[in-house]
Amino acid sequence: MQKFKLNGRIWIEGEERFMGIGRMELLEHIQRTGSISQAAKAMQMSYKRAWELVSSMNTQASKPLVITQTGGEKGGGAIVSEEGEKYLAFYKELHKRFTEFMCIESEHIPF
Repeated sequence: MQKFKLNGRIWIEGEERFMGIGRMELLEHIQRTGSISQAAKAMQMSYKRAWELVSSMNTQASKPLVITQTGGEKGGGAIVSEEGEKYLAFYKELHKRFTEFMCIESEHIPF
């Protein structure tokens, strides 16, 4: 007999999508690599798409979530700002609670 479970995603939205699991992962990769380009590669995403997501989050937030530095002797880079770390921590906890909710509710599926 098939055992069903609930599945879903949770987004924080304003006039457009602001934060979801993919953007959370992108921010985590930027934290680890110090680079939007390297974060995009790690996610098998184009640099253009990663930049669009970062730009969208930065535009919607009251303060930038990602701060970039252009070229120079050591090349460019990116860091997740203190504000970005706050949003990231909040979304991680929200996603954890959402996942727990989905597991609990899955136990009540009557078929």
